[in-house]
Amino acid sequence: MTEITDFNASELSERIHQRQVSCTEVMQAYLARIEQVNPTYNAIVNLAPTDTLLAQARQCDTELANGQSRGWLHGIPQAIKDTGHAVGFATTFGSTVMQAALPAKDSIMTERMKADGAIVIGKTNMPELGLGSHTFNTLFGVTPNAWDTAVSAGGSSGGAAVALAQRLLPVADGSDFMGSLRNPAGWNHIFGMRPSQGRVPFGPGADVWVDQLGTEGPMARSVRDLARLLATQSGHDARQPLSLNGSVDVSGLNYTPDALRGLRVGWLGDLNGHLAMEDGILPVCEDALRVMQGAGAVVEPRALGFEAQALWDCWLVWRRALVGPKVAALLQIPGAKDQLKPEALWEHENSLKLSFMDFMQASQTRSAFYQHLLGVFKDVDVLALPVAQTWPFALQERWPQHIGARTMDTYHRWMECTLYATLAGLPAISLPAGFHPAHGWPMGVQLIGKPQGDVALLQVAAAYEAVRGDWLKKRPE
Repeated sequence: MTEITDFNASELSERIHQRQVSCTEVMQAYLARIEQVNPTYNAIVNLAPTDTLLAQARQCDTELANGQSRGWLHGIPQAIKDTGHAVGFATTFGSTVMQAALPAKDSIMTERMKADGAIVIGKTNMPELGLGSHTFNTLFGVTPNAWDTAVSAGGSSGGAAVALAQRLLPVADGSDFMGSLRNPAGWNHIFGMRPSQGRVPFGPGADVWVDQLGTEGPMARSVRDLARLLATQSGHDARQPLSLNGSVDVSGLNYTPDALRGLRVGWLGDLNGHLAMEDGILPVCEDALRVMQGAGAVVEPRALGFEAQALWDCWLVWRRALVGPKVAALLQIPGAKDQLKPEALWEHENSLKLSFMDFMQASQTRSAFYQHLLGVFKDVDVLALPVAQTWPFALQERWPQHIGARTMDTYHRWMECTLYATLAGLPAISLPAGFHPAHGWPMGVQLIGKPQGDVALLQVAAAYEAVRGDWLKKRPE
């Protein structure tokens, strides 16, 4: 008999609405699973009291008995990544500085998931301030990989990815600045999607005009769940004036291989050697692309066609400009400097050296890159490259110091492959690609779509899912 926690969110929703299983039974099953597994993986933090959650589940059952459904997530447990506000739960960002920071209101994304019926049970773990793609902090500790507890889960949405892979949640949210939805998805054999810039209103925050590189989005074990959660999260909100109008319409997605026939894929690989890459990653991604070729896709190697070092320099300016003020605000709290991670202080110190001219020149580089990609997408439908440049690394490391013989000169240089979609504001999705031949660690391949091409990108992912079938359903021990 299939366990309740084995169902994907859409399957669970159908059974709840057909009254085959009650919301109370669902909550009990997930709380039991969390009690059993979460002590090992530390994916969910600040879990709400059991009595409170069961009372909310019973209320959902009463509403269904009266013919009322809040939405497709009715009664489904959800834990919010600790970057998002959820009333009743501290928004800590994984930092001891903010361990008691209780929000007065839900974030926009949380509001929308609650409105569709989700019951917030807690938060998911993340690196301190979301800096670095390795989920550890001094407040809650480390979240290991769902497939091997000796190595990293990735980040910064590492808790969400592991909770999904270990069936602690049926579907999850995350956020992505430098691959934070894509990297942990790839390292835990699930789907993660960074939506188009503005697709999911992030915040509200202290700045609504410039601070647009980070975005929230969905993670899931199936493309159907991924698409449905994005539909819930998306749509304009007046508090975020640059957010896109209208939620995405995913009702027409076709879950067959058809969309792969004739699909033009530009394979960027390691950008002709610019990206340091651990052995075995490119072959695993190429195997995934061969699967797509077998279903009719046309995959061809492609040069980025833009100076990669200029984009890295542009990235450093933008990241420092956006992270620095957030750290500066925290440094006003007594004792904060002694508590914040060194990487946060490094970002802040470098941000103080920036001039407005530096920022505008970086903005112009970013703009030129976007215009360049418009030309590229006349020849291809999606661009592909690995979702990470290393395999999951040892849990005790802060970040990879080297890839092969090449030194990583910053704590995030090993994630350089994720910045292209971010800088261009394009949708990108991480697809499970394969496993390390010796250790069994997962790896993902990311596909970058055309401007505001979220639905088209989801359609490609759905076709890939249809081709790979049961292989995608592999789960960790």
